[in-house]
Amino acid sequence: MTGHPISETIASLMPRAKAELAELVAFQSVADPAVYPRSECDAAAEWVAGALRAEDFQDVALLDTPDGSRSVYGFLPGPAGAPTVLLYAHYDVQPPLDESAWLSPPFELTERDGRWYGRGSADCKGGLVMHLLALRALKANGGVPVSVKVIAEGSEEQGTGGLEQYAQAHPELLAADTVVIGDTGNFRVGLPTVTSTLRGMTMLRVRLDTLEGNLHSGQFGGAAPDALAAMIQLLASLRAEDGTTTVDGLTTDAKWDGLQYPEAEFRKDAKVLDGVGLIGTGTVADRIWARPAVTVIGIDCPPGGGGGRGGAGAGPRRRQPSRGGRRAPPAPPRRAPPPPPGGGGAGGPPPPPPATKLLTAHLRSHAPWGARVSVEQVGQGQPFRADVSSPAYTAMADAMRAAYPGQEMQSSGMGGSIPLCNALATLYPEAEILLIGLSEPEAQIHAVNESVSPEELERMSVAEALFLQNYAASKKV
Repeated sequence: MTGHPISETIASLMPRAKAELAELVAFQSVADPAVYPRSECDAAAEWVAGALRAEDFQDVALLDTPDGSRSVYGFLPGPAGAPTVLLYAHYDVQPPLDESAWLSPPFELTERDGRWYGRGSADCKGGLVMHLLALRALKANGGVPVSVKVIAEGSEEQGTGGLEQYAQAHPELLAADTVVIGDTGNFRVGLPTVTSTLRGMTMLRVRLDTLEGNLHSGQFGGAAPDALAAMIQLLASLRAEDGTTTVDGLTTDAKWDGLQYPEAEFRKDAKVLDGVGLIGTGTVADRIWARPAVTVIGIDCPPGGGGGRGGAGAGPRRRQPSRGGRRAPPAPPRRAPPPPPGGGGAGGPPPPPPATKLLTAHLRSHAPWGARVSVEQVGQGQPFRADVSSPAYTAMADAMRAAYPGQEMQSSGMGGSIPLCNALATLYPEAEILLIGLSEPEAQIHAVNESVSPEELERMSVAEALFLQNYAASKKV
């Protein structure tokens, strides 16, 4: 999009954007005080608040949310009668995992092979910079045509729902005509994409007990119920032989009718080893965007060695894995009101049981040998489905067409969850919600060597700025 004032302005701002992203990435803002001190998140929040004040935002505040994290809020008034747009991102990040596997320090933005590497560079500190770039470009070219609210969450990666609870207690704070969630990304570099569905998430911690204490396997093994063996058998019940998720009561045959994900491209993006097959049935898009999935994300297992308590020769009494479940997105469009609790409306069938209850019931009913199972929910996020025929999506399609010449906006799903989406949809049923961002497959979010494409940052910032112009103009008609 050469020659357009917005594009030229954002291109001139890219060196500043890189410097600011480097400052943000340097904060070790993992919202878990057991991993990094809370002062890192507090410092990142203060940085965001300072950036908003520098852009003339009013009412800038650090909000103490019920989960102990802090969200940053600011309001930029627009012309009289202009619509209000809420821009969302989060400044907290995933832990870096194995720091020795990073080719450059995870909290030091490093340019390599045309990309900028660092934890949070794409998910989602880059999203904050994208919002700032779009607003600065508009201010330099006639002004911001809408009123803007910015909310930067501090615990999105933990799934503890602090901002959701705060918004529900202060429903007027985030009210807007349209919401732009800057926490997803394009299907791949160069292909502008909005995310129209989220599967939702439930995170469970499961404990399984079989014995009062550890035993020596040479003395008792063969008859005493081994908790690790029981847990292995229990986990095996969650998948069919072909890898399809099998949770009693969950439907696993939904279809994805939109943008497809070629298997060869998926294998490359997911880094599947040669000779190893994919799991499940149906298209790749069916499996990752339309159907439920269960993933074991950790298991408490003592190190081997010796033959005493806790060693390789000891029969374990309990095992405790963490398990993440992804739900299928809801069938009706987002604008449809949810059914009342406990029923499906007059004369209609009752709604399906929540996925959390189904997964919990499955785990308890499939535990072998009468093993005792306790389940604790430690995180959740609701599924989401957008109405892509709405005026805001039309404005975004036009903006993306201009920012990515020769390309049309695509609509894809996402296997994850952004907990705030459905909270906002419930609070503001007339608001339109769009999900965009910088987390395309090469970004490797949540993995080692996370990175962002500066070209994508530049083009998505152009798209967002043009969207705000298009959206404001559509409201004047």
